[in-house]
Amino acid sequence: MPHRKPVQTVDNIGLPPDLCGMDTAQNTPLSLIEDPDMGITLSDGCRLSARVWRPENSDTAPVPVILEYLPYRKRDGTTARDALTHPWFAERGYACVRVDMRGNGDSYGVMEDEYTPQEQADCIEVINWLAAQPWCSGTVGMMGISWGGFNGLQVAAHAPEPLKAVITLCSTVDRFADDIHYKGGCLLNENLGWGATMWAYSSRAPDPALRPDWREMWLERLEAEPFLPALWLRHQSRDAYWKQGSVIEEYSALKAKVLAIGGWGDSYKNAVPQLVEALPGAKGIVGPWVHKYPHFAIPEPRIGFLQEALRWWDRWLKGIDTGVEDDPDYRAYLMDGMRPATWTHERPGRWITEPTGATSHLPVKTLHLTDEGLQDTAAPLDRSVASPAHCGADGGEYCAIWLGPEMPGDQRQDDALSVCFDSGPLAQQMDILGAPRLHLRLACDKPQGQIAVRLNHIHPDGASARITYGVLNLSHRDSAENPQAMAPGAMTDITLDLDHIAYRIPKGHRLRVSISTAYWPLLWPAPEAAEVTLSSGQIDLPQRPTSGGDEYSFAPPTSAAPWETETLRPENHIRRQEIDRVTGIVSLIIEDDFGKLRDADHGLIAGSVAREVWRIHPDDPLSAKGTCHWTEELERDDIILRTETRSQMWSDATHFHLTARLEAYENDKLIYERDVTEDIKRHFM
Repeated sequence: MPHRKPVQTVDNIGLPPDLCGMDTAQNTPLSLIEDPDMGITLSDGCRLSARVWRPENSDTAPVPVILEYLPYRKRDGTTARDALTHPWFAERGYACVRVDMRGNGDSYGVMEDEYTPQEQADCIEVINWLAAQPWCSGTVGMMGISWGGFNGLQVAAHAPEPLKAVITLCSTVDRFADDIHYKGGCLLNENLGWGATMWAYSSRAPDPALRPDWREMWLERLEAEPFLPALWLRHQSRDAYWKQGSVIEEYSALKAKVLAIGGWGDSYKNAVPQLVEALPGAKGIVGPWVHKYPHFAIPEPRIGFLQEALRWWDRWLKGIDTGVEDDPDYRAYLMDGMRPATWTHERPGRWITEPTGATSHLPVKTLHLTDEGLQDTAAPLDRSVASPAHCGADGGEYCAIWLGPEMPGDQRQDDALSVCFDSGPLAQQMDILGAPRLHLRLACDKPQGQIAVRLNHIHPDGASARITYGVLNLSHRDSAENPQAMAPGAMTDITLDLDHIAYRIPKGHRLRVSISTAYWPLLWPAPEAAEVTLSSGQIDLPQRPTSGGDEYSFAPPTSAAPWETETLRPENHIRRQEIDRVTGIVSLIIEDDFGKLRDADHGLIAGSVAREVWRIHPDDPLSAKGTCHWTEELERDDIILRTETRSQMWSDATHFHLTARLEAYENDKLIYERDVTEDIKRHFM
């Protein structure tokens, strides 16, 4: 049953009461009702579990709903960020509803894949059900980061009538080109890494305190759980599987008003300018952050995300004129160039604005790749590159999220394994805003190959900081839908867009374009070591007139009260590289112990440990191997539950090979086990 929570003290942050959604007579936050397990039964009988925060008076004064719909477990998964965010909106006149999707957390059913038509249909049912509740005014907004950012856009493309607005964070418009599976047509190792994560995440039981049939639910879930890396690997080109759920296919289907937010330290940064350019009325914000909500993200500066979101909700869900339509279309944090660092708590820079559009209207400066480096005019080029298979060790995590040493380090080691083109010292500082575009004429001596291109900032002492990068499977040079092998030795023209960025290079520093034929452990290698010969090239750098100070000022970050927990095991993160001097194998070892916590409110104990090892021999791309092992712990009174999930992948010249194992323990007794073995043919990969 719903229970009443004491009102948290939250600053007004200086907005007028009518813009805060508070009790306008008292100018104070509204008292809340919280329901930790509200049931929403779908048309097929599947009961979903929702956690709800809503104003106490919403039974007589209905309010709009803000929906977040995820597989990541509201009871023990996203609880920390939920506590900071949802009560804050509820105190200002909204019903915040956090739903565990089918087959996850405390919801019934089983999950088959990510972003499925079933997932979207369920969410549309949830939206219509919420809009019909007596405490809802009939309007709904969707908000979410990552998975929740994806499905907010995907559901909006179906245009359910109550859905009026979406705030999407760290998401993408193209599931094939810009998610964790393939990038530039290259196979990302995140396909295994994140798939192994979901193999673990979805293996967990519901909370026994909420479900008397929790054991039956758990066993059904374990038996049905798919091994997603193999499913995703069966689709190695941009086929109908990837088009489903990619809103880039039909932007015009999106009727809800979209606010898109991203971070330069995140893998999902390109969708923000893409949405701003494509959707009338859309607004975009990109800060220096990794994969986190901007009111508690790193690196700083953080912003008052909750206040900014409230302005969006109040305008589109309540009809209040908050001025959001007059905001600049694109607000981006222009980062000062700094020395390479795998982690930093703060990033110097300034907020800049583009009143109309994002970056497509900006002029470009073209630099030519020549035998003498980067030059303003074209000149002869005859350079070759054949990188060892371990090139890319300082590339950092594909998606920085765990607040550890995950950012790109000094690029000099990888530069030494690449072909590099340096500019002269810049005569004046340069502000880059947008996606640099590289044009190359090249030949590859093998039918299958890949290139990785890094735009680096070279400091006077030689330190090399990665500004942005892009990768390309050469078989995907003309089409991601219909790849074609290279004709060995034949010159071919290719175009490659690097990721969007906002970056300032100081006067007197240099630019470097580094090109390699491997980028491990970010990319799975091509089956043969290839040599690429370059005969001409140029890079187009989107330029913005230099900015002085901030061109926009956000409110300072605020939040509701943090989640109260007891730490039973502190978290710890390890990343190290090892070289076996006997075999020559180079290994990246990652150990993330996320700790073990007891919820101070309801007492559930949860813990998690992830381990990854990525191995390769510099001279042998077929030596590549990835191994993942997750431990998930759940304890309730005298019930102790655990899952152990293991997965690994390797390849030969014609096939990818995957194995996986899932074990479930109740009070240290093995109650379920399953093994998976998959052999999947390589398809221009």
